[in-house]
Amino acid sequence: MKIVMLGCPGAGKGTQAKIIAERYSIPHISTGDIFRANIKEGTELGKKAKTYMDQGALVPDELVVDLVADRLTWEDARDGFVLDGFPRTIPQAEALTKALKEMGTELDYAIDIEVPDQNIIERMGGRRACVSCGATYHLVNIPPKTEGKCDKCGSDLILRDDDKPETVKKRLDVYHEQTQPLIEYYQGLGLLREVDGTVQMNEVFDAIAAILGA
Repeated sequence: MKIVMLGCPGAGKGTQAKIIAERYSIPHISTGDIFRANIKEGTELGKKAKTYMDQGALVPDELVVDLVADRLTWEDARDGFVLDGFPRTIPQAEALTKALKEMGTELDYAIDIEVPDQNIIERMGGRRACVSCGATYHLVNIPPKTEGKCDKCGSDLILRDDDKPETVKKRLDVYHEQTQPLIEYYQGLGLLREVDGTVQMNEVFDAIAAILGA
């Protein structure tokens, strides 16, 4: 079962990817994890990626694809995987399709978690983070016991810059420009499946499980 997760920032694709990985005993693969693992192990690909990251530059598509393709050859990914946060662009998607074909395999599904922009802005705007221990809350879904204070250490909770409406709007604009075209790409390949991401987390997973046939 080889899956790509799609959806705008804050849609919950990372959360669902982890649940899928656990339920179906396949690895949850994100580019961030791949970068960290390769850098920690000092691989050639990791050293190349670190050069760009240390400069604050984006890692080139070609290198990202090489890192992902290498990860997909690991033993734990033999029976499947769920990719989270990759591909982000059409060139990356095309390179992934080519790499899988060279490996003698192909994707089974591209699952898009659909959430309107306004919902995302409201959802992320409700997030709060502890300034000391980093614990996270949500004013509606996971509120702290005492308003503005962390349950764990009692420190102040803040709205992070990444979660401010103006920042979220910019991230959504980038998503619609660069990443949303992937929906049409995978639709053209007959792999796209869409689920409603505005419902409860367990309902989202139930819809995904129905697609996966389990």
